[in-house]
Amino acid sequence: MNGNVCDVGSVALPAHLSWAQLPNQGQTKSVPIATNGQPFPWDRMRLPKTVFPLHYDLTIHPNLTTLDFSGVARIQLDVREDTNTIVLHAKQMQVSNVLLLAPEGVRPLQVLEYPQFHQLALRPDSVLTKGRRYEVHLEFAANLSDSFHGFYKSSYRTKSGEVRVLASTQFEATFARAAFPCFDEPAFKANFTIRIIREPRHISISNMPKLKTVELPGGLLEDHFDTTVKMSTYLLAYIVSDFVSVSRTTQHGVNISIYAVPEKIDQTAYALDAAVKLLDFYDDYFDIPYPLPKQGQWKYLAAIPDFQSGAMENWGLTTYRETGLLFDPDKSSASDKLGITKVIAHELAHQWFGNLVTMEWWNDLWLNEGFAKFMEFISLDITYPELHVVRAEVCCAMEVDSLSSSHPVSTHVENPTQIQEMFDDVSYDKGACILNMLRDFLTPEAFEIGIIRYLKRYSYQNTVNSHLWESLTDICNSDDLDDGRMKHKEFCSKRDLQSGAAKWYSGDELDVRAIMDTWTLQEGFPLVTVEVRGREVRLSQERYLKTDDPSLIEGFLWQIPLTYMTSASSTIHRFLLKTKTDVLYLPEEVDWVKFNVDMSGYYMVHYAGEGWNSIIKVLQHNHTALTSNDRASLIQNVFQLVSVGKVRLDTALELSLYLSKETEIMAVTQGFGELVPLYKLMEKRDMAALENQMKGYIVELFRGLIDRQEWTDSGSVSERVLRSYLLLFGCVRNYPPCVAKATQLFNQWKDSDGTMSLPVDITMAVFVIGARTPEGWDFLFEKYRHSFQMSVKSRLKSAMGVTPLKDKLKWMMEQSLSGEIMKTQDLPDVVVAVSRNPHGYKLAWDFLRANWHTMIKKFDLGSHTISYLVNGVTNQYSTREMLDEVKSFFGSLTEETGSELRCIRQTYETIEDNIRWMDTNLPLLQAWLDKRSRRAVHEDL
Repeated sequence: MNGNVCDVGSVALPAHLSWAQLPNQGQTKSVPIATNGQPFPWDRMRLPKTVFPLHYDLTIHPNLTTLDFSGVARIQLDVREDTNTIVLHAKQMQVSNVLLLAPEGVRPLQVLEYPQFHQLALRPDSVLTKGRRYEVHLEFAANLSDSFHGFYKSSYRTKSGEVRVLASTQFEATFARAAFPCFDEPAFKANFTIRIIREPRHISISNMPKLKTVELPGGLLEDHFDTTVKMSTYLLAYIVSDFVSVSRTTQHGVNISIYAVPEKIDQTAYALDAAVKLLDFYDDYFDIPYPLPKQGQWKYLAAIPDFQSGAMENWGLTTYRETGLLFDPDKSSASDKLGITKVIAHELAHQWFGNLVTMEWWNDLWLNEGFAKFMEFISLDITYPELHVVRAEVCCAMEVDSLSSSHPVSTHVENPTQIQEMFDDVSYDKGACILNMLRDFLTPEAFEIGIIRYLKRYSYQNTVNSHLWESLTDICNSDDLDDGRMKHKEFCSKRDLQSGAAKWYSGDELDVRAIMDTWTLQEGFPLVTVEVRGREVRLSQERYLKTDDPSLIEGFLWQIPLTYMTSASSTIHRFLLKTKTDVLYLPEEVDWVKFNVDMSGYYMVHYAGEGWNSIIKVLQHNHTALTSNDRASLIQNVFQLVSVGKVRLDTALELSLYLSKETEIMAVTQGFGELVPLYKLMEKRDMAALENQMKGYIVELFRGLIDRQEWTDSGSVSERVLRSYLLLFGCVRNYPPCVAKATQLFNQWKDSDGTMSLPVDITMAVFVIGARTPEGWDFLFEKYRHSFQMSVKSRLKSAMGVTPLKDKLKWMMEQSLSGEIMKTQDLPDVVVAVSRNPHGYKLAWDFLRANWHTMIKKFDLGSHTISYLVNGVTNQYSTREMLDEVKSFFGSLTEETGSELRCIRQTYETIEDNIRWMDTNLPLLQAWLDKRSRRAVHEDL
């Protein structure tokens, strides 16, 4: 039973809503009570399936002066069973003049409200008959939200200092109900016809093209939009603003427009190009035209000044943070370009995965988000090969999935907080990883045939996990191929010739559902132990779990599509491990074997016996025998195996020595990703000597690579991203050549009053050095305050958070909370940056506690933002004193203020793991670094 729900018979209620139960269990439980004191006729959080909406006619009138809105909803209903009640959602709004339009005429409806479930019950005076059509009419009014969801207020400052207000929507997951009365669950799909009333100084945009504008009395205008396709409520969107736009048409004839505030419209050219290119790619790849078929196809993208997440896939009108869409070729970095391209690729993929085909309920959110994340990489590999996309999502997902508080990809959720919590690394990153693993296993061609079949079969419908697995099974024995593409027919006709792989397509040996259920219906991931004895390779699997309770590892079994290569052959071999243990036989004895080729699988590998030693040898003598992805996965695996006691720390550190020869971004950043956290733990404890020794070791390891970096913007995207990273690291770690160069450049830039053009890739390194003095910090802040380049603002903000000046750090957090100069949307990044700063971590923890109640209201309790704050501020603690302090604060909360959040359980586990790691490994680390220092001194002599 989930901690957020208590089960009362068949009725689930959040734990804080108590039933007035009678003492005798045999008697019936009492019913929920509406706000007027009458019994409320429905007792579940999920809506009844008796009445479905067919069409919403919505008129919305926001007032950007009084910051409220009113509206009228007319909802056409399809009655599936006789009923005397219509139950739908409405949250924090006044509803009035509620009427039923029936064949017999217009009748008033009795309205009951149950705010705990955000529900309204509309009661006619006679039964609604199955199979008949009815319509309800509701008038409603509410304030524009001052959070980031529902129909909310946003604002921006012009270059002349004027503050302008706009109103925008964010309905996913359960916030459409705060904007208009509706059936706010994904399976209640309907068509929407929107009208928006506005002042002439504003424009309005929505999911569909505008058909006409009508003048109303009093100088107001009413925009009429075309009717949408059949879709879920969470995908509806509308914006009233003074935005302007630029447009282009794709090869398939879709008109794409990007909207932004007038003074930033010149930063939209790159995003427009990317959107055109990516929409054309998806049109071809999915073999389904962009699915909004009305008069002239349109697609809108809008950059919103205040936006909590990265972006939102509203059908036809995707919305973004300004940093997710705006790009200045002279001021934006290579990583900005990569980030913008990925976020556009993600949201456009959703127009098919999520919008055209939608999960039945939020327990299968991964069918939306895992797919969109996965398609970022598929689409960019083909459309932007020069961006050389780095796949970091494996490690992100494994971090939370290695804790016992993780959850299966597909997991039961009921209330809005639990639903919000699903938007996490498991749904996005693990979802993408297991799809990537399946694609690699089935082959890209077979996978493509299967997902096109899935999209065509379930267009405008809702799905569950099993629908996807069925579509990916036995793909060549399908009627769907008749209207498929030539290349798919060719692929299937050739399959019989591919003897080694044929069994994967024939359906007789491959049960996709049986394999994938082991990855979606149980939490965690496997650790595969490999032991080579002559030609024999012994395999075993167990759950990888950071715990000191061995019983938590029992009872897990995966079907693992293993891949491996050996020193004798670069051919990729495949083997499906279905049992706890198994044995493979190699054609000959080999020096080494590497499993999980190219990091395509979602599992970790431990090389038992002499396995790790043979891998260390190959890395030290001929590291390019393995790809950079393979080297990165070895670095990740060996250090993560230290955490669960499978490998000694000195083995992992011996492997890390090869990094002095490494030049590829994937392996270098993985090396930093495993080594830097070790000293980050020490920074929050009093152990300066060991901490500095560890920092010195990492600088020494990468010194050659840092020295080779030019302070320019030359090279490929991955070379440029790596340069930014290395020079920033060198400066933060006080590596003298970096500090000297950055100091010189900062002084020149400051003397020019910021007009001197700095190479974009080195600006973070330069700004970080400048932020060390009060004068330098103040200068950066002035530039931040007046800049209209979003990527420049973002880098300035990050650099200011690295300052050692505590008063500045505190001021930054307070400013972000007030939202005047620094946007409140950036508060989580600022607080987490301060918590990562050795001079600021106590300030960040104090700030989180002092402002907890404000932040959960602003960002919403179960949101990824709150989870990011909790983990970001606390997950580098490693003492029992700090664990007690963290538990004391979170333990004092009620359920309404967050006591049941999964992220709190995660942070307890993480701190406990850090304590265990430090207790076990600090003496080993000290000894290894001392031995290395003595060796270095001896070599110098």
